[in-house]
Amino acid sequence: MINISDSATKLNSLNRRMFILATAKIIILGGIVSRLFFLQVKENKKYLTLSDKNRIREWKLPPIRGEFQDYFGNTIAGNFEAYQLHIIPEEVEDFRYVIYRVKELLELSEKQFKKIVKKKNEIQPWETLIVADNLSWEKFSKINNHLYDLNGVKPVISISRDYPYKENFTHVLGYVSQANENDLLTNENIKEKFVPGLKVGKTGLEKSFEKKLIGSNSVERYEVNAYGRRISQLAFQKGDKGETIKLTIDTKIQELSNELLKEKAGSICVMDIYTGAIIAMHSSPSFDPNSFVFGISQDEWQLIRNNPMKPLVNKSLSGNYSPGSTIKPIVALSALENEIIKPDFTVQCKGHKNPLELYGQTYHCWKKEGHGFVNLREAMKQSCDTYFYEVARRLGVDRLSVTAKKFGLGQKVFKDVFDNEKKGLVPNTEWKKNALGINWVLGETIITGIGQGFIQTTPIQLCLMTAQIANGGYKIYPKIVANDDNQYADKFTPLYKKARNIKIVQDAMFSSTNEVRGTSYRSRLDDPKYRFAGKTGTSQVKKITERDRELDLKTFQIPYEERDHALYVAFGPYKSPRYALSIIIEHGGSGGTVAAPLAKELFKMIVDRHEIRKNYNNKKYLDI
Repeated sequence: MINISDSATKLNSLNRRMFILATAKIIILGGIVSRLFFLQVKENKKYLTLSDKNRIREWKLPPIRGEFQDYFGNTIAGNFEAYQLHIIPEEVEDFRYVIYRVKELLELSEKQFKKIVKKKNEIQPWETLIVADNLSWEKFSKINNHLYDLNGVKPVISISRDYPYKENFTHVLGYVSQANENDLLTNENIKEKFVPGLKVGKTGLEKSFEKKLIGSNSVERYEVNAYGRRISQLAFQKGDKGETIKLTIDTKIQELSNELLKEKAGSICVMDIYTGAIIAMHSSPSFDPNSFVFGISQDEWQLIRNNPMKPLVNKSLSGNYSPGSTIKPIVALSALENEIIKPDFTVQCKGHKNPLELYGQTYHCWKKEGHGFVNLREAMKQSCDTYFYEVARRLGVDRLSVTAKKFGLGQKVFKDVFDNEKKGLVPNTEWKKNALGINWVLGETIITGIGQGFIQTTPIQLCLMTAQIANGGYKIYPKIVANDDNQYADKFTPLYKKARNIKIVQDAMFSSTNEVRGTSYRSRLDDPKYRFAGKTGTSQVKKITERDRELDLKTFQIPYEERDHALYVAFGPYKSPRYALSIIIEHGGSGGTVAAPLAKELFKMIVDRHEIRKNYNNKKYLDI
């Protein structure tokens, strides 16, 4: 018998359980729906925020580079407005159409066009593609007039480098060009301020002072539409221009140096003997640094690179040359200081036919018939090799090395200012043993006494050596930046033991230029205002054989690359010295014939401009 009451009770219990289960499902489902709704709202907010950001764009502009000025405030490396054309590929709806329109408007060659397309394929879609970096005003205006048809194209007025004196300062200033991957990897400052088209220093002072020159970026914020076109400027944060760096160089003397070295390979350096200020420093041949600012053409690059006179080499700092007879003032000074000789020490020079013989080696004087009996002054005047062979033999290379280094040879003149400066070589017995593993021999001392053999110097070192002889034998530190206030504890300390020895050498150099039979007598200036003292040098680039001596060829009869280098060092005005100079003409032949005459032209201008320089300096302090 079925109990109806029990069945009803069971049914009610089942219904309750089903109701509770259904309710729970609804609650759980409602929670999931609510959670999904919350996430969707959050996601929508996120996309809404991103959408807002997409409508505001920031443009980092290239920093404005600092300038270089000469001593008188003339701009020797400045800036100008360059008209450029930029495209950001991701902002262009139809890149193919736009780029062909640009090609048509700018009249690009097929080669230029392919280069742009290749560049576009090498960058990310959001990176700036520089289509043209130095447009004429006519073409820049043309682009602006057709912007309605050039979606995503941005005409830009940028600041770029300009070298108004062209080749005159190239080896001092160096040049700028577009920053490359290596610049970004090795220089954090460049990496931080990088924008497409950024120009940075590649060589010279442009590179050395990059941190001071580069400046900081300006930043623009724009509201843009869906196509990336600017609607309105929201903000502008102005960056700081780089520092202006003033040099000690006088442009007029620098230009004269360039003119005197035209069609020659060589160097001219001019220095204030008391302050160490560089008045001129020119290396020839040079080239126009403006060619590198926007990228040099392959043809022009090959012409510079393959020029046998090596215009890319800064000969003033990187040229290592045997000093030849320009070393003789230091040899004489070292012998006097070490009390090896006295000024009246005399040697007989018998010329080519009766050379000095030591251990089976013969050492010739340059003069065929010889100089006869000569003392120190006469030997310096006529540049007698035989005399200095004997002095060097008695002195020894180690003592000579000490004196030469004291006066600036064998070490960098500008320390770390120029990364391409060479230190040269002043040899001694220890150096040869360490470097070559063999002992020094007497014959090497003999030829070192006339500036041949292992000894290597740079033109700027020879200029410093001469300056420190000219100022009475006191240590100076050359500088090329006018406001270089570095303090040196040993500045102006005496480099001599006896001041009289410096006077003896100065007087001997005077005789070489201003007395009959002097090797630079024909280059003298009789006016006491301009009169200077100097020493010629002729540096051999190959060993002279007996055959060569017999032929006795004139310089023009010898192949160019086998001709001697011509050198000259000098200081003046003699009565009250203020400036020293060094001149080298590669493969020029005789220093007295080729290099010394240039000093005559230089000293006229150097002395005349001294008053202008002094007055300018006084006015500067009065203005303060």
